[in-house]
Amino acid sequence: MKLNAAQNEAVHTTSGPLLVLAGAGTGKTRVVTLRIAELIRQGTRPSRILGVTFTNKAAAEMQQRVGETIGRRKKEKPELSTFHSLCVRILRRQIQHLGYPSQFAIYDRGDQESIARSVLRDIKAADAGLRPGDLLFHIGNWKTACLRPDEAANSAQTDREHLAAAAYRRYQTSLKAAGAVDFDDLLLLTEDLFRRFPDVCAEEASRFDHLLVDEYQDTNGSQYRIVKALAMPHRNLCVVGDDDQSIYGWRGAEVTHILSFKKDWPDAKVVRLETNYRSTHEIVGWANTLIAFNKHRHGKILKATVHGDAPRIQQFETADEEAEGVVADIQARIRDRKRKARDIAILFRTNEQPRAFELELRRANVPYVLLGGQSFYDRKEVRDILAYLKMIENPRDEMSLLRIINLPPRGIGQTTVTRLIERSVADGRSVWQTLADPAATENLPSTARRGIAQLKSLAETYRHGNPNASITDMVSSLIDEVDYRGEIERIYDKPEERQARWESVEDVVNAAASYDARAELPTLAEFLDELSLMGNDETPDKEKQLEQDAVALMTMHASKGLEFQEVYIVGMEEGVLPHRRSLDPLADTVDEERRLCYVGLTRAQRRLTITMPLSRKKWGKDRPTIPSRFLYEITGQADNPNYMNTVRLASQLEKLADPRAALAAEARKTEAKKKAAKKRPTTGSKAAPKKRSGKKKAARGKKLPKKKTTKRVTRKTPKST
Repeated sequence: MKLNAAQNEAVHTTSGPLLVLAGAGTGKTRVVTLRIAELIRQGTRPSRILGVTFTNKAAAEMQQRVGETIGRRKKEKPELSTFHSLCVRILRRQIQHLGYPSQFAIYDRGDQESIARSVLRDIKAADAGLRPGDLLFHIGNWKTACLRPDEAANSAQTDREHLAAAAYRRYQTSLKAAGAVDFDDLLLLTEDLFRRFPDVCAEEASRFDHLLVDEYQDTNGSQYRIVKALAMPHRNLCVVGDDDQSIYGWRGAEVTHILSFKKDWPDAKVVRLETNYRSTHEIVGWANTLIAFNKHRHGKILKATVHGDAPRIQQFETADEEAEGVVADIQARIRDRKRKARDIAILFRTNEQPRAFELELRRANVPYVLLGGQSFYDRKEVRDILAYLKMIENPRDEMSLLRIINLPPRGIGQTTVTRLIERSVADGRSVWQTLADPAATENLPSTARRGIAQLKSLAETYRHGNPNASITDMVSSLIDEVDYRGEIERIYDKPEERQARWESVEDVVNAAASYDARAELPTLAEFLDELSLMGNDETPDKEKQLEQDAVALMTMHASKGLEFQEVYIVGMEEGVLPHRRSLDPLADTVDEERRLCYVGLTRAQRRLTITMPLSRKKWGKDRPTIPSRFLYEITGQADNPNYMNTVRLASQLEKLADPRAALAAEARKTEAKKKAAKKRPTTGSKAAPKKRSGKKKAARGKKLPKKKTTKRVTRKTPKST
């Protein structure tokens, strides 16, 4: 397809700072890909181009498209990856400046909890009720806000936060002593490296002549500063994003980065991509109307290329009837062969909402997938095999070593493990060094000594094995040698469970084979880095789930980047969307909730339905709801008195026994004030103005103004059989 004028301008602006404001469905990925190809066509060496995005899926798609555009035979390729993958590569080259080994381990959630548990035990925090999960929650929030231990201690307000800040310092010390980092450290340590060692920063920046950043609106403080440091020497920085789709403020994203790009780079060129190739004119119109209520944004108006049916708003008496009605509609669409199940998505704001929809979908025998669930990397078998590989690659990785030291059983019981740890602490060395010292293990039981000898022999064999062996062969051989299948059969009785567990082990081998096929020079360290990063990305099974012919149920956050022929946005009520947390005036996050709603609207290609229940159960009792303010905004009815009253009462809704009655009372007050104002004589007048006849009464309660596109369902929808 031929580029439109704005796309063409973005592709052919190849020097200096460039901001590409890419609205929903405007062909952003294609523009980024063709711009990289244009840089190469103009003479830039592919290896001098760095492209950064947020997910492994997006990076892989970009790499594939660039390969198809410039030709797969080219040996030299652009460096396209996620922020975290980029930081891993930088730290592998430079982290020794910060006192870490270049072979540092990347700890996952299980490893982090083990360290947190140990730290809390050391500072005797059990009495304060601070659990490992609580500590990691605080640490995660601080790291998301780019706060180091000193800064966290200064920002702590409660006794619990001060205790967590003290534990945070010890947590970081323990990580460093183990030669390990956690996922959030990858960004923070890279930023520290650049700030403390300008020569290292200059060296890393000199590796590239062009830097492209996708989804720039999602950058947090550390990512923003890393980008700035890498781009400053050559100033060839192209950022692509959409401030209207910035929905990750809760995990540190700062929309101000894209809003202030011209301030950071005064000579920057700005290109707006506004032609939407995804949705109909009618859907895009609603999205434009909604997002215009956000004051702090780059001005842009999406323009669709096709027309279609008007979007619908439906109201149901209860949340259960909402689920029944939506599923009945979906069932009819599939039965009448108007759509396949995979063409349809149900989007919701909170994780509590899908239960009723799952129940109805099952009753109606409509196939569905709920995106989420247990990740591949959370399975016990996968974590066990990866722990073996991590221990082989890095003997200082004590979390991995202690996980598999007696798995499968080799005579090294918990008492022996405790003695080994105590000896290691007393001697000030790692557990592996203690295992390698015959004097330190001579008093252990003979079975334990034999088990230790077996483990040492196994590790040394694979650590110094055949350098030409593939990672796939190595992993397969290791699984056979430790007899992991026998361990599964020992623990699980049911054949079907044994098979499911064994398939998880097989998936590790498959992952190794995929890595071997991609990598130019496969190494165990790089393979483990890739898996560690994938484990922290979105659920890897997401794409497989979406390939099924099934209705997709997902949160609006999870839907970003996806598109469906037909979309149902459910639960459009105050306190759900916008979420009740955003209704606090001090939170000031309603704008982000509006952007989230905008993202939901723009997932729909041809048909959009918005629904809400007039009541929702709270502690087993039906409680009246009131329509979301976004419904008024979408339909261009922000002048309705109920809209202003909804906004005014929003922060109190959770405390009100009957929000609908409160809204109606507020409407009556507003109407009374208007009447009183009309009766009051104007200055200099001797008589009040005449009352106009035929004036309509103000709308009461929570009824939406009548629209052709609005349908209220008051009868119970028949259950499907």
